Amino acid sequence: MTLVKRKNNDWLPSVFDDIFRTDWLSENANANIGMNVPAVNIRDNEDDFCVELAAPGMKKEDFNIELDNDVLTISSEQKQESSSEEKGKFTRREFSYSSFTRSFTLPDSADNDKIDAKYENGVLKVIIPKREDAKPQPKRLIEIS
Repeated sequence: MTLVKRKNNDWLPSVFDDIFRTDWLSENANANIGMNVPAVNIRDNEDDFCVELAAPGMKKEDFNIELDNDVLTISSEQKQESSSEEKGKFTRREFSYSSFTRSFTLPDSADNDKIDAKYENGVLKVIIPKREDAKPQPKRLIEIS
């Protein structure tokens, strides 16, 4: 997040500048409109790929993981409401809505039928095993005849 210092007398032109200078189609457009997209680590291990998505405070039921034509998509949608009532009238009512979607194209070496996922300690881990023929083979000696 970038902090911008504004003077009280010139805030309106600056707001318009921010709107028109923002690249709404860029890869980071979500950051520009205040959405929170979880950070992801992807590890290429010898036997599998491990996708770790940082999402503290969520439950495993909050996630949706789909595989469609070698594209793995992880998404979530959360709605929260809280209100205080005093004799039938709202004195305060707050609600929030947040969602994210992350998509990854899987390599040809991935075994799409054996993908596994688990969520613990605020981290969603998706394990994508490699096909046996894609794993590195041990060095072997070839005899000459």
